[in-house]
Amino acid sequence: MLFSEIISRKKEGKSLSFKEIEFLVDGYTKGLIPDYQMSAFLMAVYFQGMKEKETLYLTRAFLKSGEVIDLRGIPGIKVDKHSTGGVGDKTTLVLAPLIAAAGLTVAKLSGWGLGYTGGTLDKLTSIPNFKVNLSKDEFIEQVRRIKLAIASPGANLVPADKKIYALRDVTATVDSIPLIAASVMSKKIAGGADCILLDVKVGQGAFMKDRTSALSLAKTMLFIGEKFKKKTHTLITEMNQPLGFAVGNALEVKEAIAALSGKGPQDLEELTLLLGSYLLKLGGRVRKIKEGGKILKGILLSGEAKTKFKQMIGAQGGNSEVVDNPSLLPQAKFKEELQSEESGYLRRIDAEVVGRSALILGAGRNKLGDKVDPAVGIVLRRKLGDKVKKKDPLAVIYANDKGRLKQARDCLASAYKTCS
Repeated sequence: MLFSEIISRKKEGKSLSFKEIEFLVDGYTKGLIPDYQMSAFLMAVYFQGMKEKETLYLTRAFLKSGEVIDLRGIPGIKVDKHSTGGVGDKTTLVLAPLIAAAGLTVAKLSGWGLGYTGGTLDKLTSIPNFKVNLSKDEFIEQVRRIKLAIASPGANLVPADKKIYALRDVTATVDSIPLIAASVMSKKIAGGADCILLDVKVGQGAFMKDRTSALSLAKTMLFIGEKFKKKTHTLITEMNQPLGFAVGNALEVKEAIAALSGKGPQDLEELTLLLGSYLLKLGGRVRKIKEGGKILKGILLSGEAKTKFKQMIGAQGGNSEVVDNPSLLPQAKFKEELQSEESGYLRRIDAEVVGRSALILGAGRNKLGDKVDPAVGIVLRRKLGDKVKKKDPLAVIYANDKGRLKQARDCLASAYKTCS
């Protein structure tokens, strides 16, 4: 079997067998297939797509490349949630401790940033000394002990996806439905949770720009979950403007901490309560979604979720004092306000442009191996529909490099449109 032949077959839009997909995944994982050939295959998939069965095969090949976590020895229902990625999406940082505080067990494997969207692991590693690389035994033990862990898939857990995930980030193949579905579901299944909630983002700041593609992704992941006998539910939520106000790793952690006290942005809290209610229902804790929302709101206001987040940070070696003193998070050297050029109502805040502006500052990766600056980012001062006057602040840009600050400011200005 030749790898070049498999590329040609996919380039021509032909379906691949499990043996063919396993051959290329195994070969790339072991270093027998170079980056440039796998890049060609990823691009062929990007343009030709995959049938549901092929995507299932790809998921199986990812899983077969490494170990799977077995959580059956831990009592109770284990749940996991995944977002397909958006700008300012720090929901996991609020939702995971909230659900754990509500009595369910949260065992979550997360990813690094892809393209202009930030990754949960990038956000968590902005907390001084926070350890995301847990061994399989460490992950299981922490889940058993405190009912909450958010970690990176270890070196032996879906290593094929880990390697291909990094390559997708730098080959413009991030927003491919089969590649997203196989990547997400292989991690979710390997993580050992009983119930999986999938938040599929749609809109300008998401990989899925329209509802048709978002629905296709949701159905594909649901199909995979059911084939692996996991209780799976999908929601499609909007991402046309950044979620909350903060975009950038430490800035988003700070905002998440506020939300854990019931003092966060309204849109972030509403989404967290919605997703949380579905998780409680999936986990058998409530029968109705409205009932779940009331329970979770009470937990937020009580401070129990904030305490659980602090407990998780401590368990994973991080400085848990950041929860009570967010100034301990990394701080940028420079900040500059972006002001409105005209009066009117904000009719557009292009989330993708905001994300790309944060990328310019160093909040994400332009190429494989780029170092992420945890301190930089953007904090919005206005949201869609807000009335603004000329020279009103639209956002504050946080930077560690004046040249990047200027580039980001020019880019960010193009994200806004007003109407009278």
